[in-house]
Amino acid sequence: MSEFLYLQLEQEFSAAIQAGRWQAGDRLPSVRALCRERELSKATVLHAYNRLEARGLVEARPKAGYFVRLQHRGSEAGVGKSDDFTADTPPALVTVPALIGDIMRRGAAFDILPDTDRRTDMPPGIVELNRAVARALRHQRGLQHQYYDDPRGVTALREQLMRRYQRRGCLFDAEQVSITAGCQHALFLALMACCDAGDIVAVESPGFYGVIQLAESLGLKILEIPASTDTGMDMDGLERALQSWQVKAVVVTPAFATPSGSLMPQAARARLLALAEQYDLVVIEDDIYADLAFGTTPSPLKALDHNDRVILCGSVSKSLSRDLRLGWIVAGRWQQKIEQIKLVNMLAGNRFIEQGVADFIADGGYDRHLRRLRLQLQDQRDQLVQMLSEWSLPVRISQPEGGLCLWLELPESVDTLAVYQQARHAGVVITPGALFTSRASYRNCLRLSFAHPWHKRRREALSLLGTLLLEA
Repeated sequence: MSEFLYLQLEQEFSAAIQAGRWQAGDRLPSVRALCRERELSKATVLHAYNRLEARGLVEARPKAGYFVRLQHRGSEAGVGKSDDFTADTPPALVTVPALIGDIMRRGAAFDILPDTDRRTDMPPGIVELNRAVARALRHQRGLQHQYYDDPRGVTALREQLMRRYQRRGCLFDAEQVSITAGCQHALFLALMACCDAGDIVAVESPGFYGVIQLAESLGLKILEIPASTDTGMDMDGLERALQSWQVKAVVVTPAFATPSGSLMPQAARARLLALAEQYDLVVIEDDIYADLAFGTTPSPLKALDHNDRVILCGSVSKSLSRDLRLGWIVAGRWQQKIEQIKLVNMLAGNRFIEQGVADFIADGGYDRHLRRLRLQLQDQRDQLVQMLSEWSLPVRISQPEGGLCLWLELPESVDTLAVYQQARHAGVVITPGALFTSRASYRNCLRLSFAHPWHKRRREALSLLGTLLLEA
């Protein structure tokens, strides 16, 4: 789209810098030369360069032009510095703020305007899904409704999940899959199976607040490892932490983690598994966002797991429907223990919903739905980035190639926790950065989602938020 030409230029130059084709100190093409060679407007080129400068990739030198900046770990939005994580920064028990409950009660985890009218036309994929579930209900036989299903879940669904993972290079048998009540439930089962109260669990920072909630409820100690908005958990930081602390498990989201949107590269994945082997770690993989890749769906970390150290957790809550509350877990050596825990706290799931989702996947409905959804999300991401670039205050913005969210780093003077109440009184609900850590960090950061269309009222809400943050 022509209005996003600056994004194309930014992404091209960012990739070239990250790949080393341009080195620190190299002079980039002049604005005038790019306008002439690419047939772009001066505003488009300047916008791309300004965004690269905000990300810390380039620097402007008066009367000289733009140059590749010397990169340091932690220069990107929302990135902690590895050197901050030493033996003097001990793991700690955590207390989750009540603010999370307020956000969830308002249905605002992924919507800044939760009170907007939801009575719009249902997406085609959800219509197909509802029909598949209804067929499963109609086809129940005799007294089937009076019996519990296999605690592992409907066989047809487990087989469909097995086939989907095979397409992503991850091989396991359907018997190794257990269906759960969403990904949070799968993570809960994984932590319960491999950890005891007081154990240390390493997590990404900033990281998913749901994992912090689980740690609190299970009495686990959290050790935060800095995570880049580009490449995820810093393996150097993790290795230093492992040298100082007896870590039991590591929880990571390799594909489009929330809130950073990062995608862990293959080299980092291989190193993580090598560290897991060296330090006898359990690696718990949250694979909930991989299906929302704007390009090729990345393989799971589990695909590289040759020593049965990875517990794979996933769900269709983000890619299909929150209402389904349907996820899965593939746990290898911990599978039997997890099935026992699930039997105690859940017994069995809803066989008709599980059968309906299995039929929906088998009929190609899920893939059709994903094709439409990915295009929509990419467009909504681009719209959000465009609107944020028009804010009056400087902001660093992550550049995810999938998932649902952007991570914003605002000036140090801005306290997004303080802005939360002001925004809420105006009907706008935000997710402050402080929720994504167990420490007093990221108060100047914010997670914003592009999960919903940017109609007039949401645009107005975003503009109001920009004003409130500017005045904070």
